[in-house]
Amino acid sequence: MSFVFKAAVVGAGTMGGQIAQTIAAAGIDVVLKDVKQELVDHGIAVATGVTEKQVGRLVKKGKLSEEDAEAHVAEVVGRIEGTLSYDSFGDVDFVIEAVPEKLEIKQAVFAELDAVTPGHAILASNTSGLAISDIAVATVRPDKVVGTHYFFPASVMPLLEIVEGDLTSPETIATTYAFAQATKKQPIVVGEGPGFTVNRILAASMSEIFRAQQEQGLSIQKIDDGLKGKALPMGPFFLMNSLGLDPSLHLQEQMVEEVDEGDTSTSARFFNHARQTELVAQGDLGAKTGDGFYKKDGSSNVEGDADPDIDQLVNLSHLAMVREALLLIEDGDATVRDVDLGMAAGTGLDPKRGIMPPLLKCDVEGLDVVLERFETAAEEHGDRFDAPPTLRRLVAQGRLGQKSGQGFYAYPQYDDTQVAETVKLETREHGVVIAWLDNPPVNSISPAVVQDLQKVWDHVEQDGTTRAVVFASASPMSAVFSAGADIKAFTQMDADQGRELMDQAHNVFRRFGHSSIVTVGAINSIAFGGGSELALAMDVRIAAQSAAFGQPEIKLGLIPGFGGTQRLRRLVGQPKALELNLVGDPILADEAYAHGLVNTVVPDHELLDVALNWARRLAGQAPLAVEKIKQVSDVADLVDGIQAEKDAFADIFATDDASEGISAFLGKRDARWTGK
Repeated sequence: MSFVFKAAVVGAGTMGGQIAQTIAAAGIDVVLKDVKQELVDHGIAVATGVTEKQVGRLVKKGKLSEEDAEAHVAEVVGRIEGTLSYDSFGDVDFVIEAVPEKLEIKQAVFAELDAVTPGHAILASNTSGLAISDIAVATVRPDKVVGTHYFFPASVMPLLEIVEGDLTSPETIATTYAFAQATKKQPIVVGEGPGFTVNRILAASMSEIFRAQQEQGLSIQKIDDGLKGKALPMGPFFLMNSLGLDPSLHLQEQMVEEVDEGDTSTSARFFNHARQTELVAQGDLGAKTGDGFYKKDGSSNVEGDADPDIDQLVNLSHLAMVREALLLIEDGDATVRDVDLGMAAGTGLDPKRGIMPPLLKCDVEGLDVVLERFETAAEEHGDRFDAPPTLRRLVAQGRLGQKSGQGFYAYPQYDDTQVAETVKLETREHGVVIAWLDNPPVNSISPAVVQDLQKVWDHVEQDGTTRAVVFASASPMSAVFSAGADIKAFTQMDADQGRELMDQAHNVFRRFGHSSIVTVGAINSIAFGGGSELALAMDVRIAAQSAAFGQPEIKLGLIPGFGGTQRLRRLVGQPKALELNLVGDPILADEAYAHGLVNTVVPDHELLDVALNWARRLAGQAPLAVEKIKQVSDVADLVDGIQAEKDAFADIFATDDASEGISAFLGKRDARWTGK
């Protein structure tokens, strides 16, 4: 990983100006370059306008005075250096190219950047669909070339698609991920296939709507009115008219050419709208030119006045999204969380708005129901609605979504009686229990959670039948396993109360590590600070591909307080642990696995299954031996550890379980453990 102290943006259009503003607002100096002074001035004006609007809202809320607001605007904009040359690029750490979406232009810019920036600098392209590998060939550092697909308007939209090329290094991805978080963006890491993830899924949805309108002569106004708030936050034709018909057409054409290989039959997954092609050819690009799908006066500019079957359009649109999402997942270009988070943050398919992203919607409706809808659509509309293998597999497993407790996400099926409020239990077979972290919105480790962890552990130890506990997040589409300690709650405690809380947390975490009950962490996403330390206290950690780990306490002027300085170094070694604790930036699942922080990394939708599989295996081991192995393994000094191992072996050898284990081995049968 490298660090970003100075950045640059090449291309000072509206998007470039907004990107520069997000960087400057995060306290990072940024150079904004273009080929003409009026373009540079425009970009800085855009950044200034965005900043003024942001601080203006704070003034209206009474959180900032007029004088302080002016000073803040000056401070942010003052971090942006406008330029016509590369003279200030000699010490940049991160460059974002935001020039027109033409491969030859981007390659020329990257060749120039390769020659004027330090060797450690990351070169990023704000492309919405060009392959990163094709851009990277213009450099001698393809490992440091990455995609950073911002969504318009970049100053408002939270999503950032980090696009991985064939040769993009894990270190480049990690640095870009940390940079995205530092600039207040929500990153997802995706493959470089056509349209990446969000645009490809959106294009599939739009293709079904476009196809139906053109073939059936439907009224676009009635389509927009009917689909608003159902398939998209606003009507699809109105949306494209607002964003511009040309980028939408370019995306659709790219999908037809690169995904469908030019196929225009009913089996093709993507569709170009003939009227859109005509409008773009004659320069009618939507709201920005006056006319588009709608004329200046608001009337339709597309033939058709038939009434649409809105339910059918919603159905086909959703199926197309699910199909593309699962194909991306099957190809390793996205995860379940990438898909739904991307569609929520990038297109507004957000449960908070009353519109569900595609895979969560499957879980709510039932995967078996969705599979039936695919089969019906395939009979009526052809091969483009063949159900993806992953959907068929999950239905065959009985994973039907919310109603069965598991689909693309896992859903708690709590026991009738609970001993705690923020950590709830679900009893499974074979001595396995799931402890669901249920402290929304981010599962922060509050004093109540620490107390509830104690209550839960008291319960499972006293129960006598529990052999393994899986810790998991109770929120199905959660962006967190646990975001860390509840800092606000800590600030309301005095020194004695704080020390008591630390003692309680350390006590229960230590009990995890010394018990005959095995603990398995199912880490679905962010595990930061106290959440990471909770995971570190587990015997086994299973990470979803979307998981990320971090010890950010240093950024608050604090140190890890729940064992992060001790357990982390035992897992990843002193140098890496010291780095993570001193830097405070996150690492992603694959890097966590490479350093030994997690035992394995699995697809998002397989996380709970794999965690339960591990739990069942470990629950079947001899409990006394499990307890002794865990206790002896925790001894730090080698000499003391060897002595502890010898003593423990002697103790275990004299137990009934040891006798039973040896007898079972010699008798070629399964052992029956009694814990004696």
